[in-house]
Amino acid sequence: MTPRPAPNTAADIKRSAAPWWNRWWRRLPPSRQDRVATLVPLLAVLLFLAAIVVAITYLRYEELDREQEAVTRDVEYAQQRLRLRLLERQEQLMRLAREIDNKEIATEEFEFQVESLISQFPELLAISWVDARRNVLATYASPSTPPALIRQVGSALGADETDGSFDLARELRQPIYSRPLGEDPRSATLMLQVPLSEQGRFAGTVMGEYSIDGLMRFGMPPEIMARYAVALLDDRQRVLAGSLQSGSEVLRVLPWSAQPMEHEAPVSPVGNGLIIKAQGYRTSQDIVGSGFFWVIGALSALTVWMLLGTWRHTRRRVQAQQALVSETNFRRAMENSMLTGMRALDLQGRITYVNPAFCSMTGWTEAELVGRTAPFPYWPDADHELLAARLEDELKGRSTPGGFEVRVQRRDGSIFDARMYVSPLIDPKGHQSGWMTSMTDITEPKRIREELSASYERFTTVLESLDSAVSVAPLGSDEMLFANKMYRLWFGTRGQGHRRLVELAGKQPSPSPDDGDAVDAFAGMPTDSLTDAGSENAEVFVEELDHWLEVRTRYLTWVDGRLAQMVIASDITARRNAETLAAHQAERAQTASRLITMGEMASSVAHELNQPLTAISNYCTGMISRVREDRIGTEELLGALEKTARQAQRAGQIIQRIRSFVKRSEPNPTLSEVAPMISNAIELADIELRRQQVRLTPYVAARLPPLMVDPILIEQVLINLLRNAGDAIAQAGRLPGARFIELRVGPSQRDGIEVVEFSVRDSGNGVPEEMVERIYEAFYSTKSEGMGIGLKLCRSIVESHHGRMHMENIYNGPEVVGCAFSFWIPVVSRLRPEASQPDATSASLPEPERAR
Repeated sequence: MTPRPAPNTAADIKRSAAPWWNRWWRRLPPSRQDRVATLVPLLAVLLFLAAIVVAITYLRYEELDREQEAVTRDVEYAQQRLRLRLLERQEQLMRLAREIDNKEIATEEFEFQVESLISQFPELLAISWVDARRNVLATYASPSTPPALIRQVGSALGADETDGSFDLARELRQPIYSRPLGEDPRSATLMLQVPLSEQGRFAGTVMGEYSIDGLMRFGMPPEIMARYAVALLDDRQRVLAGSLQSGSEVLRVLPWSAQPMEHEAPVSPVGNGLIIKAQGYRTSQDIVGSGFFWVIGALSALTVWMLLGTWRHTRRRVQAQQALVSETNFRRAMENSMLTGMRALDLQGRITYVNPAFCSMTGWTEAELVGRTAPFPYWPDADHELLAARLEDELKGRSTPGGFEVRVQRRDGSIFDARMYVSPLIDPKGHQSGWMTSMTDITEPKRIREELSASYERFTTVLESLDSAVSVAPLGSDEMLFANKMYRLWFGTRGQGHRRLVELAGKQPSPSPDDGDAVDAFAGMPTDSLTDAGSENAEVFVEELDHWLEVRTRYLTWVDGRLAQMVIASDITARRNAETLAAHQAERAQTASRLITMGEMASSVAHELNQPLTAISNYCTGMISRVREDRIGTEELLGALEKTARQAQRAGQIIQRIRSFVKRSEPNPTLSEVAPMISNAIELADIELRRQQVRLTPYVAARLPPLMVDPILIEQVLINLLRNAGDAIAQAGRLPGARFIELRVGPSQRDGIEVVEFSVRDSGNGVPEEMVERIYEAFYSTKSEGMGIGLKLCRSIVESHHGRMHMENIYNGPEVVGCAFSFWIPVVSRLRPEASQPDATSASLPEPERAR
């Protein structure tokens, strides 16, 4: 380490001999010395004020502690007085109980002694002699006793009247006090049960009833009552006698002033919730202490204010200097960091100032531009005349407030577009000394604006050439924000057409049964949820145009932030006409299919009808011969006629079912039970199956829900599937024991939707793999004599009822041992409203799974 040089002057010797604080003070800069000189007196004043506050607070709390000790001492004295008074009454009742135990007094003498006792001690309301069964044998009540507390000789005490004290006295065989009794706190009573014994057995009690208010008035020392607010409370802090004060009734000047002095203690020997509580408040303020505090505080605040004012005054010039330097630096930094070019001209048009941004834009330095006059070096040669006229207008104050566009040439010869804004330049005396011009490069914004204009023009051209009507309108307003050419052709330029399309689309069936018929399905949703909700489609008929329109609506946020609704309406009249024509053709195809089915079943049906007709002929022939020979009685004739009628009815039912099956009619969806449809289909198909020696076994679940279907169409599907199964078994050449069909119908779940599933399983050879993908094609059949329209119609019927059809081969190892066709129909409670209008050609569904 380098040794410190020894002092070589008298000043150095004097400075080294000074105290450390003096040396420290001299080493501080002047600004720091000013700050310390101001803060030290300020700190001293604050410490003095804090010392005064601490002293006053300490003395005040000492006084409060003394007052609290006095309250505690007086409350304990009152507690002892009340306890002694209760013990004296208890001893007198116990002496009375001993005389009853020794049979020294009877009921008349008991009443005489009790009357003397009550008249002597006013806090006693009543004394009763109660036997072990709670019956009152003798009693006497004070004249001031409320009528509700007066007991009659021979009456019985209720369990709730003694609050359990009677039972506790019987168990413990010692005097027991009850809790304070009574609904009204001001009329509460206290009950003492002194047990009686007869040869060691419990014989009842001597029951004394005290008035808590009387106990307060006659047992509380008067000096305590005069000094404090005293009250007797129960364990729920209810005031039973006396009164207490609230702290809000006393003025609080200082944080420690007017603190309530209180103390509470249980009235011991009671032990059942009776508490004595006393409160004492400081009724006068400590004027001397408070006044002294406020005087000291005011003087300290004045001193602090004067010190701060002096400090601010001494620093004012320094702060003004610093503010001026800071402002200058700030303005210079702002000018240097701006991207906007700034140029100042005097009244003669000479450049007096340019900022770095202006120099960076033009490529010329400040030294090359300041002092130049027109023509300026950044003017393009071709624009000299135009820019000279602009400069003339600028100097004469004729510039537009919105600025003007000019072309500017850089030093390298490149040109960019700029916008200039002009404002007068005012000197410190308020006179105009020139003009300040700001210049902004708008080459890129101008290019973007031109591209946006071209994009908008292309967008408008595309929308105007659409065959669909496109319109946008804000919610809850008649204003039209946009309408293309087709919309104006159909509806004009007003917003009635837009609202008309929205209303018609809103009246279409809702997405679920609980949505109702509201026009706006998304009413009340937040804007961000509405604009993300997707579009809604509806097909409506507009009578004014005599056209069917497909209306698509969507919420969007318009360019000005408003929530708007866009409607796109496309003409689908040709498609709807084609769909209607296709529906009629499908209906005729279904009718033709049923006729073909009955034609193929004709021989079987004839055989089925031949049996009842032959039976009718035989019955009639037999009856005619026996009537002619007079060998038949009335009873035998009636029996034969009944059998004939049954056979005729059977034949009629067969013909009626065939007529209803082949009868052509419009699809009529109704709420239909499943069991009758299955029964009718089995009865018609079973004729052919019996001819082919095929056994049909139905398995139908109980209590199936109803379906919204056309029962004739569902019966047609079942009959076709059953006949196909019978033909497959016949072609397979199965033995009689292996020729069977299972029809299973039961509830199921598909994609979370309740459905009823129909399944037809046969024991044929199944469908070859190469034919599986084509069995639903029109005019394609796996049977040599088939027409190829049965399965196509079956799938169309099922899909028009919002169902699906499925096919799969049944394997036993590698061998195909049968085939299963199944389809399901949704339950009516889960259908949409449009499900009540099935259309065999309206369903547009995905390609089914492996189907036959």
